[in-house]
Amino acid sequence: MPESFLEAVKKRILLFDGAMGTEIQKLNPKPEDFPDGKDGFNDGLILSRPEWIKQIHRSYLQAGADCIETNTFGSNKFKLEEYGYGDKTVEMNRKAAELAREVASEFTDKPRYVIGSMGPTGYLPSSNDPDLGQKPLDEIQEAFMLQAEGLILGGVDALLIETSQDILEVKIAIEACHMAMEKAGRKVPIIANVTLDQYGKMLLGTNVQAAYTTVSDMGIDVFGLNCSTGPVEMTPSVRWLSEQDLPILVMPNAGMPHNEGGRAVYKMAPAEIADSMAEFVARYRNVRLIGGCCGTNPQHIAELRRVLDRAS
Repeated sequence: MPESFLEAVKKRILLFDGAMGTEIQKLNPKPEDFPDGKDGFNDGLILSRPEWIKQIHRSYLQAGADCIETNTFGSNKFKLEEYGYGDKTVEMNRKAAELAREVASEFTDKPRYVIGSMGPTGYLPSSNDPDLGQKPLDEIQEAFMLQAEGLILGGVDALLIETSQDILEVKIAIEACHMAMEKAGRKVPIIANVTLDQYGKMLLGTNVQAAYTTVSDMGIDVFGLNCSTGPVEMTPSVRWLSEQDLPILVMPNAGMPHNEGGRAVYKMAPAEIADSMAEFVARYRNVRLIGGCCGTNPQHIAELRRVLDRAS
């Protein structure tokens, strides 16, 4: 039997990939590259430009990543509905997982894992916002459940609830993952990642201690941080998390975003991120998985690979 994802996490620190969105932008997609000409439908590129997505996956695996994330960050039912694909939620997620698996299977030197990416719905169920806070919870749960079902059927090795800004939505997503596993008849690990600002708070004010305590006993296998800030701003939260029980995944941006002409630009060089993450790995024993978020590319991942190889 090949080594499972959780067995690997116990034995060594695993390296995730970097950003998908910024790599897609480098290809300068035109409206006609997207399904039905729906400009910006990045997740739809698995249908219209699958070779692009496969090449991005491949570039991260060539850089030394152990894990690649499916191109499904915005493939929950609500997000897909914006492009007219809501009724194809299971099918889209399954296809994206199969596509990533196909690329991972090209690499036979060591185990490579496919992680099902599940981004936020765009709603904030904890808030009183007249638009974002009024979506019924069972609808949010169904949106995640259909996504998780597709990813599981497509053969992912773990599910990653990521870039979460509302801890109630994280709870709903975790429950939806368990329901999807029951329906699909297959159990996979769950990773729950939250996004903190530079002060260590989620969008609605939840701090890392409250977020971890809320979800750590819901049958998740890894807890983590991704997006929003660079590694430096994550340090106090990583230090606290390292003293808890669960393995930790840390996926910072390439520094804090800079606004240049209305676009977010990330300026942290690969060597800079690698130095910060080397410190995390050396100092905090519960940091078992590392990777990159916005602004990181295969060069950043190659540097992180060197850090892990030196540490092992």
